[in-house]
Amino acid sequence: MFVVDNVDPAHLKAVLDLCDPRTTLFNVISKSGETAETAAQFMIIRDLLKRAVGSTWSEHIVAVTDPAKGTMRSICDDAGITTLPVPEGVGGRFSVLSPVGLFSAAMCGIDIAALLDGAKAMDERCSRPRLTENPAAMLAYLLVELGTRKGKPNHVLMPYANGLYLLADWYRQLWAESLGKKTDLTGETVYAGFTPIKALGTTDQHSQVQLYREGPNDKVIGFVEVESFGNDDLTIPTGMGVDALTYLEGKSMAALLNAEKRATEYALVASARPNFTIRFPRIDAFHVGEFIALWEIATAYAGLMLNIDAYDQPAVETGKKATFGLMGRDGYQDWQKKVAEILAPTEYTIS
Repeated sequence: MFVVDNVDPAHLKAVLDLCDPRTTLFNVISKSGETAETAAQFMIIRDLLKRAVGSTWSEHIVAVTDPAKGTMRSICDDAGITTLPVPEGVGGRFSVLSPVGLFSAAMCGIDIAALLDGAKAMDERCSRPRLTENPAAMLAYLLVELGTRKGKPNHVLMPYANGLYLLADWYRQLWAESLGKKTDLTGETVYAGFTPIKALGTTDQHSQVQLYREGPNDKVIGFVEVESFGNDDLTIPTGMGVDALTYLEGKSMAALLNAEKRATEYALVASARPNFTIRFPRIDAFHVGEFIALWEIATAYAGLMLNIDAYDQPAVETGKKATFGLMGRDGYQDWQKKVAEILAPTEYTIS
């Protein structure tokens, strides 16, 4: 599966060059169908399919969109494109456990029933009224308290597993877009929010931890640790014959990975840098579902603690409207002028 989540033309072309349109299923995800990035990609793919397979082009697309209204809904109804619904009232960053995320997960062979079971189990834990028994409330309280009262507004998520690294990308959108708000629920200007940062253990021990230990003490580092890699683990062979490397012989790669994490945790604590660890017993659909639900619920709690709306994204709409104007969409001509007036006095080119 290829995920084309940007409009970089070289990237899109490279992916399309690898895909035979006659044997490829394209999953288009857009609630409205009017987001410029998704609309442009859809138009290119529609044209590609029409030229490759003719009148059956619509059979090669499954769209996830609004079940009742919108531009994409109309296009799909007119063309006979198979659709799945974007649930009402669910924003994109909270939609991973809806058809938005579940369809592609199922196509990759992920057990989506287990994914949902994990989310349900975490939801039950996160509904407990006692703070110390509610993991999402504890996580939200920790990060909001440190972020607002202890000068720690930068929140790092550092999985010690390549297989979990993209979850840090999702966390960045969830935490940033949900909590970064100019006004609170009373209309007062508060400039709420925290800066989410992703890192990968052990890779970023050699690129970021120097800053985390000796730079500004303005971060909270969240580790994600995997207790068992099961059959995917490897054993470091013996017989190398080098004294300096004997200590590694016969040890598992997982043991090395988690020792590196433990050592980094120690180094941070020794430098009085706050951190926490989320542990996966193993990487599977159930525990990924738990992780997703944990952060979604923690984000909701954090929004309540900050007294902001964690479900809107008004600042994003300005960029969308400006893009429409710059691309010549009817009704948005004034935005082209606004962009020029704001940017022209600030532009300076070094040649």
